Amino acid sequence: MKKKKVLLFGDFGIDDSIALFYIWFRKEIEVVGIVADYGNVSREKVLRNINYLKYISGQYDIPVFAGAVIPLTGIEPEYFPNVHGPEGLGPIIPKIPSDMELPIHYTEDLITIIKPSIQDITIVTLGRLSSLASIFIWQLDEMDLFKEIIVMGGAFFYPGNVTPLAEANFYGDPYAANIIIRYAKKLTIIPLNVTQSALVTPEMVQQIDEFHQKTKDPVGLMIKPMLNYYYTFYSSNYPGILGSPMHDLLTIDYLIRPQDFKTSHLPINIVVSRGTAFGQSFADYRPKPAEGYNVHNVVLEFDYDLFKRTFLETFLQERDK
Repeated sequence: MKKKKVLLFGDFGIDDSIALFYIWFRKEIEVVGIVADYGNVSREKVLRNINYLKYISGQYDIPVFAGAVIPLTGIEPEYFPNVHGPEGLGPIIPKIPSDMELPIHYTEDLITIIKPSIQDITIVTLGRLSSLASIFIWQLDEMDLFKEIIVMGGAFFYPGNVTPLAEANFYGDPYAANIIIRYAKKLTIIPLNVTQSALVTPEMVQQIDEFHQKTKDPVGLMIKPMLNYYYTFYSSNYPGILGSPMHDLLTIDYLIRPQDFKTSHLPINIVVSRGTAFGQSFADYRPKPAEGYNVHNVVLEFDYDLFKRTFLETFLQERDK
């Protein structure tokens, strides 16, 4: 089986990390690079978290790139320790041996490093879009060479999760999101109104933890403490919610099996003017949409029972090391 090559952008808090674990427990994806962005925590903590995850998993060969520190808007980033913990990994305090050398590359060198296989690479972005937008700004022609781009972000006819109207990844840098929407080709958007239903219940987490108490896999053993922390936030802020929404993992799931998702090509736009709607994404569903909207592939629905089954099957197995 030929693996799908992925360049992964993320602000590695809990959900990004679980999505990366999902890749490592499966066999369909090869991560050719990870770009560290600010978002859930600062860029420096994200870099540290990625290298910690590489260290405990033994995945030393994945190149890491230092991405954006601030958004293109110039607005000071807001971090979310109440959601992801002070260090980004819930209750876990990442520690890397001081004698380990885990090199970090400059984002400016990214295209040069991956260019030999660029046409086979899918970009998957799980966080703010500032780094990806910056690459569009300075290497626009090369961005057309990628196989496709998959973005977790936005919300269509659905409440936001940082404002009444805006989803966090788009709200964090609407200018960057606007660049992607305007200039990206072969773009799929997986919005909050879909990912919010990708729930992993405490019972599922307990089943996975019991399995990895036997395997002693350090990656598998991180799942329960991280998702328990995550669920504490969601159960407090979304009374009655039955589990933790796996926004980023569902995005990876789409990459693996897109045929199992319902999608539609929609004219979409994003509000970049300051005010109540700042960062809001919307689609024009009218028979004759307004001119100037770019049409992109948007995920509308997924099979939750299949998602749950795939999630459990993935983590209830031993990981190739």
